[in-house]
Amino acid sequence: MPVHSAGPRIYGSVKFKHLVKKAGSATGARPTNVSLNLTPFVDMMTILVAFLLMVFSASKLLQVQAGLELPKTDGNKGALQDAPVIIVTKSDITFNGEMIATTESVLRDDSPTFKIDALFERLDAAAKKIKEEVGLGKISEDLKKACEDAKQNVRPQPGHVCPDGLAILEADESTDTRIVNKVVVTAKAAGFDNLLFAVKNK
Repeated sequence: MPVHSAGPRIYGSVKFKHLVKKAGSATGARPTNVSLNLTPFVDMMTILVAFLLMVFSASKLLQVQAGLELPKTDGNKGALQDAPVIIVTKSDITFNGEMIATTESVLRDDSPTFKIDALFERLDAAAKKIKEEVGLGKISEDLKKACEDAKQNVRPQPGHVCPDGLAILEADESTDTRIVNKVVVTAKAAGFDNLLFAVKNK
């Protein structure tokens, strides 16, 4: 097929049957109707909406992780609060969406410190950043009051816990107890004394 210079073309020169009328010239008064398949577009938009709802959820707390089945509880559902999240699935350990180690490697580690070093480094950095924000007052008034109450050993209200030392642990219900113990010890060593366990309400 010869190569032509760029420029406008009339429908009569385009060798596509669906663009040219069966009867008469394509340059007639009636416009040519071209059918479009919108099914892929609708599918793409549906996936996009589901993705946005998942990422920008109202709670901004519990992350979606494959292979994670939270334990169930009969307790009342309380208010959620944003905090650093440690996730332990059947295969790996992540912190704020970043993979830290595999559960298999943690179980093989016989370190006498009983601490996960890679997790400790990230938790320690996060703890220092949170302490700095609390010290500079870069938190809401409710959380400031919660921090003042914590110093006086006053029990905080659900959803209003001082962020200093607060972290959330999402562990699969079949997680080995040794892994949970190591995560708790690591979090405490990094300054996260208030470790909340995420559960699923029945």
